[in-house]
Parts: sequence; structure tokens; C-alpha cells
Amino acid sequence: MNMRAHTKETQSTITPERALEILKEGNQRFVENLSVDRDLLKQMNDTRDGQWPFAGILSCMDSRTSAELIFDQGLGDIFSIRIAGNVVNSDILGSLEYAVKGAGSKLIVVLGHTRCGAVTGACNHVEMGNLTSLLSKIQPAIYEERTILEAEKRTGSNPDFVQKVADINVKRSVKAVIERSMVIEQMIRHGEIGVIGAMYDVVKGTVEFFDDTFVCCERTLNDMFPVTK
Repeated sequence: MNMRAHTKETQSTITPERALEILKEGNQRFVENLSVDRDLLKQMNDTRDGQWPFAGILSCMDSRTSAELIFDQGLGDIFSIRIAGNVVNSDILGSLEYAVKGAGSKLIVVLGHTRCGAVTGACNHVEMGNLTSLLSKIQPAIYEERTILEAEKRTGSNPDFVQKVADINVKRSVKAVIERSMVIEQMIRHGEIGVIGAMYDVVKGTVEFFDDTFVCCERTLNDMFPVTK
């Protein structure tokens, strides 16, 4: 099977649910080392006048977490937005808004990963130049983690604690994307796009999608952000 670059027409037929399935199928191929055949030069030529990615993926800058490889995607298939710790700031939000509102992507994925150096650094309260400000954005996930209470175990030297914080950090980032972007929130409410969190295992190569974070319509949006009276 030779995969071709997405066109405006093929992008328009993809739903948020189908976009998620495409990524799941791609990760399965990656794990099985069965990447589809791609003519990257042809894809480059096919996308030189425009791009129609079906998903935008916010992931960590870790060198082991290239979204295009993990999900077996080619040129023009996905927007890849990378920052240490897959944290959310205004520049990240602007990039994601462009992906969905400006370029027609149907799904946003916040992708964390196991053995994350940024999360480990935050758990160890590392301070170093501008990195201090970035890691501070992970601190709320550390405070939210309440299953491990012993102080000596709440550090970056405890892999279990680090992973629990990484999971929470992804889920907090999903909520931050929706809470802090009216553009994205309204597109979800109208059923145009979906948002989901996920975790990549750097040992196994597998991606676990957090189904409880999948928001793709007004009903699921209300489930995540219930109205309190």
C-alpha cells in the first residue's frame, strides 16, 4: 500500500473519531515495524502548494518521541508541536488554533511519554535559567498527585511517582487547551474537532490514549466541565 498525502477533499471527510483511529492504526504499524510505503518526494511535491494535516499533536521535545514516526505518518499528515514536558502556553495555544481553525485539522492530541526528563526535573525542583519557568508549569501536576504521600518518594528518583505526575500533566494540559482557547472550545462544542490525551511508552513503542479525556462534542465537553449551580 502506497500512502499519498492528504488533500483538502480527503481531510474534509475525516471526523475526530476517524482521525483518532488513523493514529491508532499508525502506531500499531510502528510497533510491528510495518510502516506503509511512502514516496516522500512525491508527497513533498503534492504538498508544495498547500497542506491539509488531519491532526495536530502537542508532544515533548524528547528525541525519542517524533510524532511522525510513532504514528507512521508522512509529509503533510500532521502538525507536530513540540516543547519540553508538553506544557501549554499562549504560543502553543496559538499554534493549535491555527492547526484546527486555520488549516482544518480534526483532532488535537496532547502526547506525553514515559521516563520524561522534564517531568523528572520538575519533580526534583530543578532550577536552571529559562528552564525554571518552563518546569514551573508542571508543578501543579506534582501537587495534584496524592497517591504517594511519603516525602522521600515524591522525587524524580522514584519512577512510579514521575509517571503518575506525567499522566496528570497530560490530562491537565488537555483541560488547559480547552479552558484557555475559546476557538478550540467552540469548535469542540460544534462537533468540528476532538481533543485527547495520550502517553507514549519509550520502551515498548506503544501509545496509550486516555479515553476519559476524549472531548469531541458538547456532551463530552459538559462531562469534562460540568456546570455547577
